[in-house]
Amino acid sequence: VTGGEPLVQIDFITELFKKAQEKGIHTALDTSGVLFNRDNTQKIDELLKYTSLVMLDIKHIRSDAHRELTGSGKANVLSFAKLVSEQNVPLWIRTVIVKGVTDDEDDLLKLGEFIGELKTLKALDVLPYHTMGIAKYKELDIPYPLEGIPPLSKEDAVTAKNIILKGIKNARKS
Repeated sequence: VTGGEPLVQIDFITELFKKAQEKGIHTALDTSGVLFNRDNTQKIDELLKYTSLVMLDIKHIRSDAHRELTGSGKANVLSFAKLVSEQNVPLWIRTVIVKGVTDDEDDLLKLGEFIGELKTLKALDVLPYHTMGIAKYKELDIPYPLEGIPPLSKEDAVTAKNIILKGIKNARKS
């Protein structure tokens, strides 16, 4: 289940995943984790019982930069990732690399170090920023927030992924 943000309809998704698992169907939750509430995990705990895989987007490791990109801080996202890992649910992390926005080497290392602490990490996607969304914004007549930023080359995405992988290795050595 993907979105928008699927956690907006957590009760429905929990019931859907429960029924799917009863029939032996693999379930995957594709989320930003931003709606996770660390102070009330009851509904998430129930959903995770029936979740085969969580695909989680981490926009930025620094809270100020995460807030600038998304309008909210990173605390809920990172807490959600930790909970998923603690509950032994396989986790697939995705991050988009945007030149001059999410490509700082220190930030990428810190992201890798955080990811390296997640014991159920199964995959990491480091995706190059592209400009395909510009047309949608124009159709909706709203300003494009990354106007003027060029697409990221595949080579720069590979470089970013290698930095994140170095951070993961650093975390797992400790």
